[in-house]
Amino acid sequence: MDLITLAEIEKALSEPTRRFHSATHEEIEAGWTSDIYFIRARELLASMDLAQTEVTAEIFASRSGLFAGLEEALHLLRRSGVDIWSIPEGERMQEQEVVMRLRGPYGKFGIYETPLLGILASASGWATAAGACREAAGDRTLLCFGARHLHPAVAPVMERAAVIAGADGFSCVLGARLLQERPSGTVPHAAFLIVGDSVKLARAYDAFVPSGEPRIILVDTFKDEAEEALRVARALEDSLSAIRLDTPKERGGVTPALVREVRARLDQAGYPAVKIVVSGGLNPERISRLAAVEADAFGVGSYISRAPGIDMTLDLKEIGGKAVAKRGRIPGLTENPRLVKMA
Repeated sequence: MDLITLAEIEKALSEPTRRFHSATHEEIEAGWTSDIYFIRARELLASMDLAQTEVTAEIFASRSGLFAGLEEALHLLRRSGVDIWSIPEGERMQEQEVVMRLRGPYGKFGIYETPLLGILASASGWATAAGACREAAGDRTLLCFGARHLHPAVAPVMERAAVIAGADGFSCVLGARLLQERPSGTVPHAAFLIVGDSVKLARAYDAFVPSGEPRIILVDTFKDEAEEALRVARALEDSLSAIRLDTPKERGGVTPALVREVRARLDQAGYPAVKIVVSGGLNPERISRLAAVEADAFGVGSYISRAPGIDMTLDLKEIGGKAVAKRGRIPGLTENPRLVKMA
């Protein structure tokens, strides 16, 4: 694919705005999401016969966390012909650690610095947040429900990062297509409100979904959660896999006391196999407290999706095999035995 030029950018400024504001795959590959100075540098160096200068660049992280985004980064650079080393995706990285090294003609990859760093920064930030939730949940189920809190163009990227960090499932359909895994989720509160009764919808849902698919029913729409949990359990009996608590913050949210009561009432009524899924404003601290009172699964949304990216920086460290660096940085390659040759 041809890379964009300054002339094409000038022409595009007079074209009408399209309906969706996100970049297409083709635009990312062509350099449309790059900062203007990288396109200008590429053409300037070409005019000086220096675009093919052999360089080595290193990317390092601004803070510790889980490294993610490698697969997409490799895809971005697949036609550049540069040599690439990286730490493996999903591993923990330390502050200032070199996570990737690139070697080749600067004109082949310099234009991609903006999207490359953005890919790694965002994915690593989401993975780090999901990893904290994974640690808090222990061996209990962790689901990523963060798609609604993000621009749809990047929701699948976020959910893949969560899976890299250990999430057991996710809700976004395109994320499922990307990962080749079945998405998780039942029906929203809107369906319960339209039907008008939790038991009526639970029975319809039981008859609707294929056999073998878990029956997980919301129980916080109309009545007391413990009361609704028992009504649904009696209606579905052995078919019921779990009840889901998503009590809004206006009613105090899902508390350890609520989970403890629902668990006790289900056990006393003869439904110890029915699991409790919790969602709504969860973070690692809340997950830890709810896991301690036997919540079985956690649906986490905004804590993962709103996680700040982990800033990445790209520096040239060699030009023509000679050690270089900008002021304040140490010239030459930074030793990191964890780097693995990728391409």
